Amino acid sequence: MSKYSFLDDYSEGCHPKILQAMTASNMAQQTAYGHDEYSKRGKELIQQHLDNKETPIFFVAGGTLANIIIMSSALRSHEAIISAATGHIAMRETGAIEATGHKIISVPSADGKLTAASVKTAVASNAHYPHMAKPRLVYISNATEAGTVYTKAEVQALSEVCKTNHLLLMMDGARLGTALTADINDMTLQDIAELTDIFWIGGTKAGALIGEAIVIPNAVLAEDFEFHIKQRGALLAKGRLLGQQFAELFDQDLFFELCKHCNRMAQKLANAMTTNGYGLAAATESNQIFPVLPNSMIETLEQDFAFYRWEKADDEHSVIRLVTSWATEESQIDAFIAAVENIANRSNTD
Repeated sequence: MSKYSFLDDYSEGCHPKILQAMTASNMAQQTAYGHDEYSKRGKELIQQHLDNKETPIFFVAGGTLANIIIMSSALRSHEAIISAATGHIAMRETGAIEATGHKIISVPSADGKLTAASVKTAVASNAHYPHMAKPRLVYISNATEAGTVYTKAEVQALSEVCKTNHLLLMMDGARLGTALTADINDMTLQDIAELTDIFWIGGTKAGALIGEAIVIPNAVLAEDFEFHIKQRGALLAKGRLLGQQFAELFDQDLFFELCKHCNRMAQKLANAMTTNGYGLAAATESNQIFPVLPNSMIETLEQDFAFYRWEKADDEHSVIRLVTSWATEESQIDAFIAAVENIANRSNTD
């Protein structure tokens, strides 16, 4: 029997509604390169959540592509990005941004977030012009790599410091759905559109087969953006593949319902870990859980479940990462909790 995976939130294919819609429309002829009726509908449904119904939206296949296209189009060769040291572009994109010729200025962060104060410090520390790369774009992700969620006040403060220092504010939204449906969230898509220059909505981790939607409130950044998509090899001839998935995700708010499920499953896991006396390396605010468990327990759990050993805690304990998805079965959450309790009970009686 194969192991049940808590490795990520994209181990499954896509939500059945998406697959059914794509199958039903399979033989319908459509205009290529994203000018199809499904992409138009997908954009319209997203725009209904924004203050400006004319906000440009572009679909691309993946998150790394979205980040590369955004930064390479928005920045001149001497301009740099400010990111939390744990940010996805700094840690887990194989130097994709640096490969475009742009320096990443890494800022230490205990919870994966940037603050207005940390951005000010980064700007001041990189101001020996023209001998240092010039900070121009602030990169944040919501939810962060640590699973934490930005509040509206935190993003407002970042937006203000960016405007004061002539910086662009970008939000990586690979897990934006779980951030927006988190219990502590107080932001909407409209708020994000008002506070950032550019952001993207992750479909891949929210029930789509593939696809991310880049939203560009800043009109200057939107100009000729499609050319940059084409130059980076990201303009799909069958753009309908991406557009139709977002049309289905945002029809009757399926996107938000699926992400709420992610968070509910994650919170159930987190509560069970703390109830059984195990700490968490980070607060569980979205769909990533970071329990600190004995290495012996981890080895036993790995026989039936797949997950990442995230980092060493001490000689006898490690932090693991568990990720719930739109398709996570609650019975598997219960099975994982039962396995933890059984191992703990055996250890206590030995």
